[in-house]
Amino acid sequence: MKALILAGGFGTRLRPLSCTRPKLVFPIANRPLLDVTLQKLAESGVEEVALAVNFMADILEQTFGKSKYGMGIHYSKDVPLEETETAASPQKSLGTGGALKRAESLLGVKEPFFVLNGDILTDTNYLKLFEEHKRKDGLATLALYRVNDPTRYGIARLARNSRVIEFVEKPLGQGPSNLANAGIYVLEPDVFDYIKAGKRCSIEREVFPKLARERKLFGHEISGLWIDIGKPSDLIKANRLWLEFGSERASKCKDATIGKTTKIKEAVALGEGVVVGEKSEIGPNVSLGKSADVGNRVSIRDSIIFPNTSISDHTRIVGAIIGDSVAIGKGVISKKDA
Repeated sequence: MKALILAGGFGTRLRPLSCTRPKLVFPIANRPLLDVTLQKLAESGVEEVALAVNFMADILEQTFGKSKYGMGIHYSKDVPLEETETAASPQKSLGTGGALKRAESLLGVKEPFFVLNGDILTDTNYLKLFEEHKRKDGLATLALYRVNDPTRYGIARLARNSRVIEFVEKPLGQGPSNLANAGIYVLEPDVFDYIKAGKRCSIEREVFPKLARERKLFGHEISGLWIDIGKPSDLIKANRLWLEFGSERASKCKDATIGKTTKIKEAVALGEGVVVGEKSEIGPNVSLGKSADVGNRVSIRDSIIFPNTSISDHTRIVGAIIGDSVAIGKGVISKKDA
């Protein structure tokens, strides 16, 4: 099996953190977000992955290389081909459909394949979705997740046989249902016929509605852990959920140095070389990145601390994301806790 991961987003809502790194390498329990997805795909039997890259593609290539978890990794650069545009244009993109079409030669035209949004954190059973797709006579099967706010997502309305009879991308007001596009698809190679090469295309706005009208689009509802990471609050929530769901615990990091009078309130993930002083309180729901240095009488909860960060004595941090190699002064109180 093969998979395409859409990894070309600019992460505009995560600025300034995303000005220096693509959001798919942002840490979730001290692991790059994309690493979690790659491991799950490998466990599902995927043998090759193509990353549709654009923004800071070189960082993604340096981070993940040419193979991971026994899977080959290929990179498909998302650059518009129109003669009026240039690769130097900073915010140009082929869109989700155009990126898919560009990866056609990597995915092949013989077997169905996965397509995933790279900024999704989930414990979804990919194999079950693949099997559901094979039972249907369609070109595409979408994973769907029930949400409270349909305006943030593509929304599908299903018939009793799980056929999608209406698909609306980010509806205004109340959508046709609360079943949201979860950003995980199984597609037949014939879907490439619906996308013109070298043209900007949104698979959600242009391809899925057409497939629904042609009765070739199906949905499969998923449950469990699923979150779309678009905003800083989403990243903090994803970190909390993964700490609760996974097995990341402070006690498993033998390279961390923790003061004897410091309290660790699970769940907490500590990176290699972390140092925490005395009479501090870390957690719950905290990730301290590699070589983070935390002083005495410091309180941190519901936060993500990137690697190589220094936090001085008597500081309180709540619901915050602290970037790489940042120095926090003595006695600082985060705005949320002020």
